[in-house]
Amino acid sequence: MWVKLSRFILQNRIAIIVFFLLGTIFMAYQAKNVKLSYTGSKILPVTDSAFVKYNAFKKTFGEDGSVMVVGIQSPDIFKKEVYNQWVQLSNDIQKLKGIKQVLSSGRIFQLEKDTVNQKFVLKPLPGGLVKTDGEMDSIKNTIYSNPFFEGLVYNRQNATLMAITFDTKILNTAERNPILKEIEAKAKAFQAATKIQVHISGLPYIRTAVSKLVSNEFVLFLGLSILVSALILLFFFKKFYAVFFPILVVVMGVIWSIGTLVLFGFELTILTGLIPPLIVIIGIPNSILLLNKYQNELRKDGDKQRALSVTIERIAITTLIANITAAIGFGVLYFTGSELLMQFGSVASINVMITWLMCLCLIPIIFSYLPAPKLKAQNHVEEGFLHKLLVKTDTLVQHKSGLIYIGTIIISIIAFIGVMKINVNGYVVDDLPKNSEILTDLKFFEKNFEGILPLEVSVDTKKKNGVFNLTNLKRMEKLEKMISSYPEFSRSISVNMGLKYATQAFYNNDSTFFRLPDNLEKNFILAYIANGGKGNASLLTNFISKGNQSTRISFQMADVGSKRLDAIMAELKPRIDSILPPSKFDVELTGSSIIFSKGTDYMLKHLVESIALAIVLISLLRLAQFKSLGIMFISLLPNIVPLIITAGIMGYFGISLKPSTILIFTIAFGLASDQTIYFLTRYQQELNLTNFSVPKVITDTITETGVSMTHIALILFFGFGIFTASTFGGTVVLGLLLSITLLVALIFNLTLLPALVLWLDQKKVRKPVSDEESAKNIGEFDH
Repeated sequence: MWVKLSRFILQNRIAIIVFFLLGTIFMAYQAKNVKLSYTGSKILPVTDSAFVKYNAFKKTFGEDGSVMVVGIQSPDIFKKEVYNQWVQLSNDIQKLKGIKQVLSSGRIFQLEKDTVNQKFVLKPLPGGLVKTDGEMDSIKNTIYSNPFFEGLVYNRQNATLMAITFDTKILNTAERNPILKEIEAKAKAFQAATKIQVHISGLPYIRTAVSKLVSNEFVLFLGLSILVSALILLFFFKKFYAVFFPILVVVMGVIWSIGTLVLFGFELTILTGLIPPLIVIIGIPNSILLLNKYQNELRKDGDKQRALSVTIERIAITTLIANITAAIGFGVLYFTGSELLMQFGSVASINVMITWLMCLCLIPIIFSYLPAPKLKAQNHVEEGFLHKLLVKTDTLVQHKSGLIYIGTIIISIIAFIGVMKINVNGYVVDDLPKNSEILTDLKFFEKNFEGILPLEVSVDTKKKNGVFNLTNLKRMEKLEKMISSYPEFSRSISVNMGLKYATQAFYNNDSTFFRLPDNLEKNFILAYIANGGKGNASLLTNFISKGNQSTRISFQMADVGSKRLDAIMAELKPRIDSILPPSKFDVELTGSSIIFSKGTDYMLKHLVESIALAIVLISLLRLAQFKSLGIMFISLLPNIVPLIITAGIMGYFGISLKPSTILIFTIAFGLASDQTIYFLTRYQQELNLTNFSVPKVITDTITETGVSMTHIALILFFGFGIFTASTFGGTVVLGLLLSITLLVALIFNLTLLPALVLWLDQKKVRKPVSDEESAKNIGEFDH
C-alpha cells in the first residue's frame, strides 16, 4: 500500500501541486471572510435544559445582556458644572445610532400624574442643562428622595452610573464596535474635562474587548508559531530550503484551517483562534521526520529518487497514526455537544489530517525538484549529551525497572493527592490579567452596585392576569427582598418596583407611598399606566408576557465564580419554593450568569467522557496496528500518568478547572500518544524484521528513536510555550501545562513504556529471520 502511495505521489507531482495550490487559493478566498465572534461563549448545547429555558426567556422578554454601563464616583457628582457635563454625555450617547435607551442621574424621567386625562406622564429630569445652584439642589433632592432610583442610577457613597441599552439587532454583531468606540471616546473626554475617573463595563463592552484581544492574539500566536518553527528547523537542518518550504506547507495548512472555519459558518473565538498556530506546531514535526529520513537515505547511496520513495513509504504509516491520535484528541470534543467545543474539535481534527497529507505529498515533491543536498557522513556521536542520557535511560530500563515502577506509583499517589485539591470554578472574566482595566472597572461596579452580570428570575403564575393578583405581587415582593439580601445581588428591577413607583407618583411623588398598591389603588394605577400610551406602558410591558401570566425579575450580580453561584442557586431553590410553591408557580433562574456557570459544570462533566472516548479510540487504533491486547493496555499508562500528574499540579498550585483549562487533558492525551506510536512502531518493526533479542531491540529503540522523540517533544514544548505570551490567563495555563505534560509524557514513554514492553515480550516466541534479511533491515529504522 505504502509503496503504491509513494509511486503515486512521485509520478503525479504536477497534478498534486496544482490540486493543493488551487485548494489553497479557494480556501484563502474563503478565509478573507472570517469574522470575530461577538456573542458569549456557547458552551452549553442547544438541547440542554438550562439553555432551552434561557432561550425561551429571551424569546418572551428579550436579551438580558444588552446593557453597557458607565460609572463615576466623586463628591462633586451633583455640582452644577460636573452634573451638566454628565447630562450632556448622557444625551450625546442617546443620539448615537444603535442605542435604544440611556438611563442615568443626568437623564432620568420622573413619573407624574395627569389627573385631567387620568394617565401618567414621563417628565425628563432635568429638562435641560442646570443653570443655578438652587436648581441643582432641587434635582439632587428629587433624585435622593425617590427610592426607585437608589441602587439603580446612584448610591449614597457618591457613585452614579449610566445604563446604556443597545438595540438587539446590532448587539451581537461587529456594528456595535464603532458605537462602543464612540461611547468610550466621549467618556474619556468627560474624564479629561472633569478629572473624575470613568469606569466602563457591561457584557457588550466586555465581550467586545475580549474579541479585540482574541483578534490581536490570533496574529501574535500565528507569527510566534511560525517564528519558533523556523528557528527549530534552522537549528536542525541549517539550510534555507529546509526552513522555507516546510513553513510554506504549514502556512498552506493554516489557510485551509481558516477557510474551513468560514465554510462551516464558524467565527473566531478564544478557542478557534488557537487552531492556526496549533496547525503550525503539530504540522512541523511531520516535516522534520520526512526531512530526517530523506537525508538519512541520501547518505546511503546519494540516489535522490530512491531516497524520496523510501521516505514516503517508511514515514507515511508512522506519521499517519501519530496524526490520527492527535486528531482524535481534538475530535472527541465534538461529541461533548457543546457548540464551542464542537467547533474547535471538528475544525482542528480535520485540519490536522489535511496538513499531514499536505506535508506527506508536498515536502517530497518539492525536494524532488531541488538538487540533492551535500551531506556529511552520519556518525553516531556517542559523547553527545542526549545520547549519554538515552544510554543511561536504557540501563535503568534493562536493569532497574523496579525503580521505574516504584517511582511511577509514588509520583502517581502524590499527584492523586493534588487531584483531590482541584477547585472547579470559572469566572466570566477571570482569564484576563489582574491589572486589566476591564477587571478594575468591573470591581468598581461590584463594589458600588453589586455588579453588572445579569441574573433573571422568570415567574409563571400559571393563570391569565396572574401577575397582577395582589397576593402574587406580595409573594414576589418577598422573593425580591430575599434574593436582594444576598450581598452578591443588586436590588431588583421588576413589575413590583414599577408599581411601587407608580403608586408614589399617584400620590404626587410622596416617597412614603413607595409601596405596592392595595386592590382598589391597583385598578386606578393600572388604568393610569394603560392610558399613558406606548411610552408609559413600557414601564411594565418589558417585564410581563402577553396575557399577564408571566413576569421577569431582574438582578445584577457580581462575578462570584461558578462554584459560589452553584452554592447560592442550591440554597435559593428551597427558599424560592417556600415563597412561590411549585404547585402554583413555575419559577426559573436564568440569565447569562447562570448559563456561564452551567457551562463550566457541563464541561467538567463531559471532560471525563471525552478522555474516556479518546482512550477507547486510540486503544482500538493501537490494537489494529500492533494486533496485541498486551501492547494496547500497557501503552496506555505512559499517556495516562502524565495527565494525572498535570491534574495534580493544578491542584497543588490552585489552578482551577474551568472552560479554558479543561481542554488540556484531551489535547495532551492525543499528542502524548504520538510519542508512544513512534516508540512502538520502531520497536515492532525491528522485532519482526531482525534476529535481535528483545532487550537489544529495546536498547536500539531507546537510543535511536529516543532522539527523534526528544526532538519532537522539544518542538511541541517550545511551540505550546508561545501561548504563555497570551493576555488570557487560561491560554497561558493551557500552553504551560501542555508543554509540561508532553515533556513528562516523553519521560514515561522512554522509561515506563519500554520497561513494560520488556516485561511483556521477554518470553515471546520470535519468528526466525535469516541473517541476510536481518542485515538488510537494520538500516531501515532511522526516522
